[in-house]
Amino acid sequence: MPTGLKRYQQQGDLHMVTFSCYDRREYLGTESARDCFETSLEAARVKYDFTIHAYVVMPNHVHLLASEPPLTPLATALGALKTSVAKRLPESPFWQARYHDFNVFSPKKIAEKIEYIHNNPVKRGLVPLQELWRWSSYRQTLGKTGVVTILQRDSGW
Repeated sequence: MPTGLKRYQQQGDLHMVTFSCYDRREYLGTESARDCFETSLEAARVKYDFTIHAYVVMPNHVHLLASEPPLTPLATALGALKTSVAKRLPESPFWQARYHDFNVFSPKKIAEKIEYIHNNPVKRGLVPLQELWRWSSYRQTLGKTGVVTILQRDSGW
């Protein structure tokens, strides 16, 4: 466990969160595993009442740009999300113990992180265009429906 890890939560900021499968294994490498993650993400979003501004599910990691839940630390909501996925899929251990968290509060950084998240499947060579990766919020920015409800840019921050 890293020492001196400091998280700045309950500040009202958005958070760019990244968490990885155990040992960076591709436990999210199948369509059904990614579908399972999306279902669990939406359930956690509803239960803990936080907003998702952008997300992508990659074969061995996940990126989220999310708000803080109003009544619960973000770490609790993310722990519940990770537990839900780990219980529904057979690999064990499923997740790395920790996650990376970066507070995002300026409009410029928000736009930068959303672009980074949505471009991740293209950068990794999984698809040639962002809209072709089904397990991302990018398609919703084009007006398509998705499993996870996201807060659209024109809905406010």
